[in-house]
Amino acid sequence: MAGVGELDGVRMAGQLLGFYDRQGRQLPWRGERDLYRLWVSEIMLQQTGVATVLSYYPRFLARFPTVESLAGSTEEAVLLAWQGLGYYRRAQHLHRAAQRLVARGGGLPEELEGWLGLPGIGPSTAAAILAIGRDQPHAILDGNVKRVLARLLAFPHPLNSSRAQQVLWSVARQLTPRQRPGDYAQAIMDLGATLCTRSQPDCLRCPWQEHCQAHRLAAVASFPVVVPRPGKPRRRGVAALIFDKNRQLLLCQRPAQGLLAGLWEPPTLAMDDAEMLPLEPQSVAQRIAQRFNLHTTLPQPLPPVQHTFTHFHLTLYPFVCQWLGEEGEGVGNEAGYQTVRWLPRAAWHTLPCATLHRKILRLLEPPTASPENH
Repeated sequence: MAGVGELDGVRMAGQLLGFYDRQGRQLPWRGERDLYRLWVSEIMLQQTGVATVLSYYPRFLARFPTVESLAGSTEEAVLLAWQGLGYYRRAQHLHRAAQRLVARGGGLPEELEGWLGLPGIGPSTAAAILAIGRDQPHAILDGNVKRVLARLLAFPHPLNSSRAQQVLWSVARQLTPRQRPGDYAQAIMDLGATLCTRSQPDCLRCPWQEHCQAHRLAAVASFPVVVPRPGKPRRRGVAALIFDKNRQLLLCQRPAQGLLAGLWEPPTLAMDDAEMLPLEPQSVAQRIAQRFNLHTTLPQPLPPVQHTFTHFHLTLYPFVCQWLGEEGEGVGNEAGYQTVRWLPRAAWHTLPCATLHRKILRLLEPPTASPENH
């Protein structure tokens, strides 16, 4: 591993800024000085690629143009605007942080400490907002930057180790220049996103090639050091698509904490690993009755829907049926949902749902007529 003291920070900053001036990406938040807009972009870019964020960023700001408008909205409205971006806790933290700022008077912090006390804001995000928006010389250390620095040093430890945090933050601070720190922050993120990529890095075009220990060792693919992860487990469940006699669908709001917190879904029943396929409709009807106190027609199966979450794969088996009860009868809530509602088709798309459950709801859309039928 290269010694930290061997790095020529002034020269390297100049090389990286030259690369940025020639080849920096043109993004809608580039050149932005409004801290609120920068904050939104940084939160969206956590764990989500630029290509996806490009379409969500302008729509979100059109819906919530100021911190006051965001704070004054309901969490449901914020989640609906975030729908499809994933990692919904980011949106909830953004909303709560906006409410906290407005309660204090509405101003956005001009110093690092003021950002660090807000929900969903870590040291790198706070540093990026102020480096880019106020040209303050704060070092950043997001995922792209960690990869760049790990290769630069040929760092021999996994990135999630305490040693990595200590060393990489030290190097990030050493390399961050006093002049143009905002451009430098964006430049090093661009370097990781466009050249020093996770696979197939373009070392020939890298402005730091001469300094890179991994390149010198002809071992770029070996860094960062990765600890093998166990395979993701596979889970299964039943999505109960239950209509009442008025063709309203039963939808449920998930608990306020945990996976997909606050989002809406059809009633869902977990399956044991030992359960055999295909599922028997009579068995599904019995479980709906036990869990939700709803007696239904014999459920009919629809095609299964698959989705991958961060830590597991999930397959849901949708079954559609009609409730045999009368209006006014209560719905059981053994699953611990916040709210359950019977909703007409026009209202389904006004509630925030995860991508998985949007896929399931699309199964209920009437088929598009083919041209030969006209």
